[in-house]
Amino acid sequence: MTVFRVRRVVPLTAEETWRRATDWRGHAARMPLTALTAMAEGPVREGTLFTVRSALGPFGVDDPMEVVRWEPPRGGSTGRCRLEKRGRTVVGWAEIEVRSAPGPGAGPGAEVVWTEELRFLPLPRLLDGVTARVGRWIFGRALDGLLRENGPLRQNGPLRRDGLRRRGGRDG
Repeated sequence: MTVFRVRRVVPLTAEETWRRATDWRGHAARMPLTALTAMAEGPVREGTLFTVRSALGPFGVDDPMEVVRWEPPRGGSTGRCRLEKRGRTVVGWAEIEVRSAPGPGAGPGAEVVWTEELRFLPLPRLLDGVTARVGRWIFGRALDGLLRENGPLRQNGPLRRDGLRRRGGRDG
């Protein structure tokens, strides 16, 4: 499996950043060739199930997921969400963390970090590096679209493309 990480700092509250970063319909709408095909009714919570389908014409794959951790940010605490992929073709997990942080410029803001472990079972492990680069790019664009409405994103920071700490630079 491959792990990738996307980090953004935005001029939004942690609560608003959380609402946008955990908008599953919004994510699906921003992912190429992808649609949300099933979603449990009611508010999202631990145990919520949903499925996204990525397809090109008649060829596609379903990616069923379950929310196994749901802790929105409250009172300055870090919000945490964990999704487990429950399919036969796409396996792994995703974790979203949202915390208050200085925003771009001098104002308030929030940091969101999306970490994902992903594997497409028909693909050999030899392609894990490509999967990580493509995943980081696609998920970064989707997250940018969800967060962009209220101003610029700061994408540079203390994470390398592989998610490890470094000085300066850009992360996915």
